[in-house]
Amino acid sequence: MAIKVAFHNLGCKVNSYETQAMLAGLKKRGYVEVPFEEGADVYVINTCTVTNVADRKSRQMLHRAKAMNPDAAVVAVGCYVQAAGEKLLADEAVDIVIGNDRKHELPDLIEAWFDSREKKAALDDIGQSRRFEEMPAECSEHTRAFLKIEDGCNQFCSYCLIPYVRGRVRSRDPEDILAEARRLAEKGYSEIVLTGIHLSSFGLDFEGDAGMRAAGYGAPLLTLLQRLDEIPGIRRIRLGSLEPRLITPENAEALAGIRSLCPHFHLSLQSGCDETLRRMNRKYTAAEFAEKVRILRKAYDRPALTTDVIVGFPGETEEEFAATVAFLKEIRFAQTHIFRYSRRKGTVADRMPDQIPEPVKADRSNVLLRLNRENRRLYAESFIGDTREVLLETAEEGPDGPVWTGYTPEYLRLKLRCEDGRPGLYIPVKIEKDSLLLTEE
Repeated sequence: MAIKVAFHNLGCKVNSYETQAMLAGLKKRGYVEVPFEEGADVYVINTCTVTNVADRKSRQMLHRAKAMNPDAAVVAVGCYVQAAGEKLLADEAVDIVIGNDRKHELPDLIEAWFDSREKKAALDDIGQSRRFEEMPAECSEHTRAFLKIEDGCNQFCSYCLIPYVRGRVRSRDPEDILAEARRLAEKGYSEIVLTGIHLSSFGLDFEGDAGMRAAGYGAPLLTLLQRLDEIPGIRRIRLGSLEPRLITPENAEALAGIRSLCPHFHLSLQSGCDETLRRMNRKYTAAEFAEKVRILRKAYDRPALTTDVIVGFPGETEEEFAATVAFLKEIRFAQTHIFRYSRRKGTVADRMPDQIPEPVKADRSNVLLRLNRENRRLYAESFIGDTREVLLETAEEGPDGPVWTGYTPEYLRLKLRCEDGRPGLYIPVKIEKDSLLLTEE
């Protein structure tokens, strides 16, 4: 009788990709996927530790799984495991503990647990890992597929645990990336989203720091994009978050020359105040960031520029927050993801004085959420009257026929009527105000 396995994923797109990879590995062994509810023989929780809330959700899901079936194997994998491995090794609700560079061992560890019913662990010092964990997956959302090309981060921002739980930069072999992209194209995925923990550092470990400086920061990523652009069937390539220093006039010109690359760039800001950026160890000023925006807007017509901002960082005064508000009003991002600062034990920021009270963080977050809604509307409405190619994804039946949802290259979400529509179809659409969907997905 086939073993039933249920997965629950927490966190980022990289986690989603790895969850799909682990599921694919188990299916090859004959496991059957079931919903995350009572009745599974194995529960796998791919955890997250980016905030305290993520830690709590990870623990809750692990204990919920054991409560649903005390005889099942409960598996904890991922970032929270790297941060709290000792606690999980002592937690009776968890049967198998797997770190971030040993997820490929999941099938063998599950089988070993069923043989002995004794706790199993595959947990190393992630900081010592220097190889990319090869786990091909078909991780998709409707018509686009995600492709992981890099893991780890060398930046060590003062608020962030990621370098400690994901390790140093480790890049996937370009030939393996291209091979997976070809397989995805052959299966009908015409839009590929490249993901990684610090995408701009792709290839840093191939050539070393000196070589990277000589070739130009981001050169391996640009070369990869140019090669992906040549694969038949791939019509769109999207990028995850980029490091601002990758954006130079030369690199922007090269990016603009890649036919299938969408004009949609996520540049993580975190603060519009120089003093806050310094405490965050972000390695650029607000003026330098603004120059990167100017370069991209010169290379592209109205590119979708999105960002992240943290409110309530230790020591953030009213004046510093006001500088961030003014900066966001000046830049007018297409979308801003706002996060309240979360203390993470083991980081530099956790030990900083002048921690900001939660009510103040909430108030500042609300200010930026309102500004974000206005900026999103202004950006989207700038395309009214223009014609853009829309990739259809899903449909709902309306009173006058099916109403489709799809995306432009700039990631504008539209609703439209199309009698002969189907997922994956590209159609030219003249954008009207009532076709724009500005609510969160």
